[in-house]
Amino acid sequence: MKFKTFAAFVGPSVFMMLLFIAAPLVSVFIQSFQVTQPILEQLEVETCTPGFLTQTCTTEVKTVPVLDESGKTITETRWVGLQSYKNVLQMDKFWAAVGNGSWNEIMQIDFWKALRFTLSFTLLTLPLVIGVGLAIALAVNNASRSIRGPVIFVSLLPFIITPVIGSLSIYWLFVGDGILTAMMERWTGTNISMFAQAWTIELLMYFYRVWHVAPFAFVIFYAGLQTVNMDTLESAVIDGASRWERLRHVIVPHLMPLIIFIALIHLMDCYRVFEEIVGFRSQAHVISLQWLTYDFMTPDDAGNRAISRASASAMLTMIGIVFLLILPLRRTWRDHKGSAH
Repeated sequence: MKFKTFAAFVGPSVFMMLLFIAAPLVSVFIQSFQVTQPILEQLEVETCTPGFLTQTCTTEVKTVPVLDESGKTITETRWVGLQSYKNVLQMDKFWAAVGNGSWNEIMQIDFWKALRFTLSFTLLTLPLVIGVGLAIALAVNNASRSIRGPVIFVSLLPFIITPVIGSLSIYWLFVGDGILTAMMERWTGTNISMFAQAWTIELLMYFYRVWHVAPFAFVIFYAGLQTVNMDTLESAVIDGASRWERLRHVIVPHLMPLIIFIALIHLMDCYRVFEEIVGFRSQAHVISLQWLTYDFMTPDDAGNRAISRASASAMLTMIGIVFLLILPLRRTWRDHKGSAH
């Protein structure tokens, strides 16, 4: 009865949209508590080697999957509770590494290695994207009208490029005998390998993300600058406020809702970082949570996929995104309540 009342309250279209969004999430959530494995059986297999007069035969027991009439492997699904989460987190190894005080041992565990990079990538690029986007918006807003159009067009080009193509373009500039690598080697007189260690790969990833996403922040900030109260700015100039003081006390407070909006979009997008891992081919040194989920879904040599672990990894990624969004969402909620009152 309550279910029907809720559906009638939100309306059929909204209810169907919520159901369409929630259905895959519920499916992934349930799969994270289940394990699907092939049914195995033990068979005695006799192997004979040819001989001149006699044959030598040996019998051994082999474990093989059970096949149905069409030759496909028969599987069974078992409820395993939190075992998939334990397999992903590997808390026994984690606490052992913490007890030993070994950071390197922690980074040997795939999940914690991926979590470290994902958090670093998300939190370090956030202020850079906001700062660079705001700087470009201020520069374009103060530029003469005759050059604003071309500057805006050039500034938007990195955001138009497909993420994988953009990351590959940066990759080929620095890999092997790439243009920029060759220039740096000629300038320094030493051989340079930008993809031989993790920290240089991460620096290139940070650079690419800021280069790719800052134009989005620029467009939002530039639109917001058009709505700044000019009377307030003129009053600040008359009162002797410097350019920095006008920016800090007038422009930034006016743009704060847009800053929170960009932060929310950036946190959700960066925490799902995947294209950079593929484009920079960094799996041997740097991985992310999203790539770890993809790796679990990749079939092994026997054609099996760790769907349960992939589901658990996806749910842990969603939990991490929720925790990151709590702070900006709380601020947005307080501002909304304050404006309502």
